[in-house]
Amino acid sequence: MSLSRMHSVAFLGLDVQLVEVEVDAIRADKPYLVIVGLPDTGVRESKDRVLTAIKNSGYSAFGVACTVNLAPGDLKKEGALYDLPIALGLLRALHTIETRVHDDYLVVGELGLSGELRPIQGALASAMFAKGLGKKGILLPAANAKEAAALPGIEVIPIKHLKEAVAFLQNPTSIQPLATHLSNDIFSMVPPIIDFSDIKGQAHVKRAMEITAAGNHNIILSGPPGSGKTMLAKALGGIMPELTVEEALEITKIHSIGGLLTEGQSLVTHRPFRSPHHTVSYAGLIGGGAMPRPGEVSLAHHGILFLDELPEFSRTVLEVLRQPLEDRKVTISRAQGNFTFPSDFICVAAMNPCPCGYLGHPDKPCKDTQLQIDRYRGKISGPLWDRIDMHIDVPALRYRDLTQTETSETSATVRERVKAARRRQHQRFGKCKTNSQMSSRDLREHCKLTHDCQEVLRQAIDVLGMSARACDRLLRVSLTIADLAGHPSLLKEHLMEAVSFR
Repeated sequence: MSLSRMHSVAFLGLDVQLVEVEVDAIRADKPYLVIVGLPDTGVRESKDRVLTAIKNSGYSAFGVACTVNLAPGDLKKEGALYDLPIALGLLRALHTIETRVHDDYLVVGELGLSGELRPIQGALASAMFAKGLGKKGILLPAANAKEAAALPGIEVIPIKHLKEAVAFLQNPTSIQPLATHLSNDIFSMVPPIIDFSDIKGQAHVKRAMEITAAGNHNIILSGPPGSGKTMLAKALGGIMPELTVEEALEITKIHSIGGLLTEGQSLVTHRPFRSPHHTVSYAGLIGGGAMPRPGEVSLAHHGILFLDELPEFSRTVLEVLRQPLEDRKVTISRAQGNFTFPSDFICVAAMNPCPCGYLGHPDKPCKDTQLQIDRYRGKISGPLWDRIDMHIDVPALRYRDLTQTETSETSATVRERVKAARRRQHQRFGKCKTNSQMSSRDLREHCKLTHDCQEVLRQAIDVLGMSARACDRLLRVSLTIADLAGHPSLLKEHLMEAVSFR
């Protein structure tokens, strides 16, 4: 009998922390297994799963008094991912396993009563953490192996049964690591939800959506019911550039920890499109809980967050959007510390022009009073309006629009222009930075205004009463328009088009 140690992980939001699983076993007349180290109910119940799995796998833990310590002791441990390290630690304490190969690997996994391994959440995040620690590899359930193997530079050992894990630690050549080669080609085969060529009319709105995709700008669409706002929002993903491997790994990590990967899915290959209902709570949108989990703004990372019927959202919920829209991250404070979640998304909001929806409609009269209209629009605060780059009116479609036979551009054609504009931005700022992320210094350096441009900007500020923040966002949109045109600097027409979108 002896003391053994295995290495596992704990999740703190999207962060991962090392957990040392210490197992001490001695012979005793009254056998027991106790787990300490701030375990939750799911962890405490693992003792029954572990002992039964060991027995049904052909090993003996009879007459043993065992204490399991999950260190550090002040960190709450959740879930069933400690079953496998506890079982292996106990077998090593009983000298069933004699090697020290386990020091080179992180171990995670939930055990069934027969000893089989069941899938867990956060496999990719665990593999990333193991690589960061300099570990040789990670032992985890075979159902999660393909997900973790998307990360290069680390051995992923797929385990189907407890006996396989024991055999691997005794002889590391008994199981070959799973290897997966990723290339950007796997992201180019995802068809768009809605193709731009399927959208009738709305040429100026489609132009605005192209600018949105090219510069990663936020946009709000205002129009009567049935004008195509939701359809346009869903079509936006089809004109955005394909994911890179790095972006896909970031998204997959978030969705894996959130338990959103479907069965058999190893990697998120398309940009997320999240559309929460207007009854969503503060925690559901931003993230939260006793041990914070990512909310909708983080699940939309590198993708699209669509907020339909924007004024119907709670005022409190809307106001917490300020930080993610400005900083592209969310910070949540709890007693355990501060948790930061990434939230680099395009916000597409949609609303009616008035409560009944028919203000300005060519055929249907609006029945609302001016007071009702003002109260409806007043649900969205000025600071939130400022953080939305483009405000677009989406008119009602007429019969001639719906029956037009002219072939419009496909999403693939528009996407090529968007990708060309993004390449110009990456050459200007570096990889993975777009015009929407320009700082004040970047604006001074890259938005040199001619006399004509200064006059247009002055008139826009005087007439529209724009704040300094809104003025900066106007310049960012103007630069994106210049990038789409392939022009190296801002011209008067670029700025005027941007003003038309405010």
